[in-house]
Amino acid sequence: MSKYYFSSESVTSGHPDKICDLIADSILDAALAQDPKAHMAVEATIKDDTIFIYGEAGTTAVIDYAAIAKKVLKDIGYPEEYNVILKVNKQSAEINSAVGHQEYSAGDQGI
Repeated sequence: MSKYYFSSESVTSGHPDKICDLIADSILDAALAQDPKAHMAVEATIKDDTIFIYGEAGTTAVIDYAAIAKKVLKDIGYPEEYNVILKVNKQSAEINSAVGHQEYSAGDQGI
């Protein structure tokens, strides 16, 4: 019998993980509003006064990542005085061709 460990984490509203998820979701929403066939694999992380946005985007949409992130923070009651470090590359052709193209496919996980 093999031994393994299982762990999980649950966070509540206002936790940095939830805020980062909201930023990433808002970026996806902005992409899909302009390009319904967008494939996005974009994540966000916050540390102190800096937001890191990174990943891959396969879309024709023009996205102002920093403005979206700052708007999310403002909407939930945080100041807009954040630095944004952006590292979003064009999605590779290999991933884009492998990602499902069904009606509800929006990212690298087919969500």
